[in-house]
Amino acid sequence: MSLATIYSRSCAGINAPLVTVEAHLANGLPSLNIVGLPEAAVKESKDRVRSAIINCQFEFPAKRITINLAPADLPKEGGRFDLPIALSILAASGQIPKDTLLNYEFLGELSLGGQLRPIQGALPCAIACQSDKRTLCLPEHNQEEASLISNVEILGIKHLLDICAHIRGKQTILSYSQSITSKIETTSLADFSDVHGQQHVKRALEIAASGNHSLLMLGPPGTGKSMLASRLPSIMPALNEREAVETASVYSISYHPINIAHWRIPPYRSPHHTASAVALVGGGSHPKPGEVSLAHNGVLFLDELPEFDRNVLEVLREPIENGKISISRANHQTEFPARFQLIAAMNPCPCGYLGDPSQRCQCTPTQITRYRHKISGPLLDRIDMHIEVPRISSDVLRKGSTGGEESSHIIAQRVCKSRLQAIKRQGQPNHLLSTPQIKQHCRISDDDHTLLEHAIEKLGLSHRAYHRILRVSRTIADMDAQTNIQRHHLTEALSYRRMDKAVM
Repeated sequence: MSLATIYSRSCAGINAPLVTVEAHLANGLPSLNIVGLPEAAVKESKDRVRSAIINCQFEFPAKRITINLAPADLPKEGGRFDLPIALSILAASGQIPKDTLLNYEFLGELSLGGQLRPIQGALPCAIACQSDKRTLCLPEHNQEEASLISNVEILGIKHLLDICAHIRGKQTILSYSQSITSKIETTSLADFSDVHGQQHVKRALEIAASGNHSLLMLGPPGTGKSMLASRLPSIMPALNEREAVETASVYSISYHPINIAHWRIPPYRSPHHTASAVALVGGGSHPKPGEVSLAHNGVLFLDELPEFDRNVLEVLREPIENGKISISRANHQTEFPARFQLIAAMNPCPCGYLGDPSQRCQCTPTQITRYRHKISGPLLDRIDMHIEVPRISSDVLRKGSTGGEESSHIIAQRVCKSRLQAIKRQGQPNHLLSTPQIKQHCRISDDDHTLLEHAIEKLGLSHRAYHRILRVSRTIADMDAQTNIQRHHLTEALSYRRMDKAVM
């Protein structure tokens, strides 16, 4: 019977649903039809497949060929189906055996000469293939990325002739394997010792890294806000394997290269303030991840925060709370992970020199108010900590702080210790504490609760800010290795909310 079945994978968000490629050869006028909701790139594969088969010295069947990509209601896009379509035609025409094909999954775009070109989304395919216990055959360029998933047999293919010879038993393609080192290489990251002074800001960033809290820095230009933010990944704990795979999967489907040596280091994304809402959260006719998803399990730094369009900033509200972004289209909905740590920086006024003793501010009160109102109250309310970054003295700038500057390695050891304390207690960073967990792990005395209520009333804070203050207090207590939140932990956490009124 002129029928062959081959397995492949599509791409839906960071998932890789199974696609069954069926080829049927029938009598009639020679033709090649592809059904099963193929996009334009998939429809064009018929020409690539025909040329590749002929140029590899195989016979292209002069029959009525029907290719079915099942399930029919799943959109198929890209050139990833070239290889499985070519192999299904060769198997249906009896040019390669088809009895062992169901033990494999095939992915790859074909050149006209039969060479395999790389595809996007190889890592999610390897994850899905692991659960189905099949051998994954994909372009050689993608084999290193796919091998990040353990217990998956990977065959890296250079040419259509190579995989055909392997299936026919005339030669063997060896499984690809690499040794993923458990050592996290951080020597390439910028170090906190490069920043002179600003000890209170470094303290705030250490708290933010320990509890995975969001942070807003406000200060004149040139005080080191961007420099400090860029060094935050150097003190953050390394990603565990699950987190690293999630982050790498987002990069895999986004045409971003995955650095195997640094894949356990939290990502750092810093989009320009001209970025659109789609660029920030993702979208498009075929939804792709945005910056919030590329920063998953890492840092999203927004410099010059008020310069972003207000409508762009407002789209950050849901992912900050939910840790994911859902993009709905007429025919389907795609969900991307977006559990990022927001670090933002802004000037106190349009000219940047309000309150700076070394410069004179040229802004009117109306200009200052309009500038600060570009950041909405609901968005500001979702930021855990606010800190002022003043200009340091010329003496500190030249010599550094008395006693020297701490390196990122020393700070990271303290961060890992306090983060481990939170993980042992509730299984997640303090930033993710739910309301029941806050009641259980963030208890304070009656006197401290009265103090907190007075502060919230004076600053006009919301119930959300109340919970965020308790989460930050819990992190500060963990940094002091204290079981209970004490008065000085609470007052320090409150000091990081003093700018609510100032910014608004």
